[in-house]
Amino acid sequence: MKKLIIYTDGGARGNPGPAGIGAIAYDEKRQVVFTVSEFLGVGTNNQAEYKAVIAALEKARDLNAEELDFYLDSELVVKQLKREYKVKNEGIAPLFLKVHNLTLCFKKVKFTHIPREKNKEADRLANEAMDRGR
Repeated sequence: MKKLIIYTDGGARGNPGPAGIGAIAYDEKRQVVFTVSEFLGVGTNNQAEYKAVIAALEKARDLNAEELDFYLDSELVVKQLKREYKVKNEGIAPLFLKVHNLTLCFKKVKFTHIPREKNKEADRLANEAMDRGR
């Protein structure tokens, strides 16, 4: 598997509150390769956003993907991952580091911010996870 196009989302109801993650990965022919929908317990929106990226990176690594194009609706997380914003939150710093270390497993990883309405599948998977966790 050479390249994956991955949409991720994380959310928390209450922030912090019950949190979940969602991810969907496609190959270059737009065929679904994997999905993720996991309940996290209590967390924040930003923690969930990072954990969604981590879960997708781990799955992509296990599939021996080489290039990843990520699409997230969290502008903050994308700007942090692109080193445009500093990570100041103590709860986010270890998650940022884990993402960074996982990206080293790939030839190329790109993070792109998209509007929420273009991230409906990952959002649905994250919400389903939060619904299951109640």
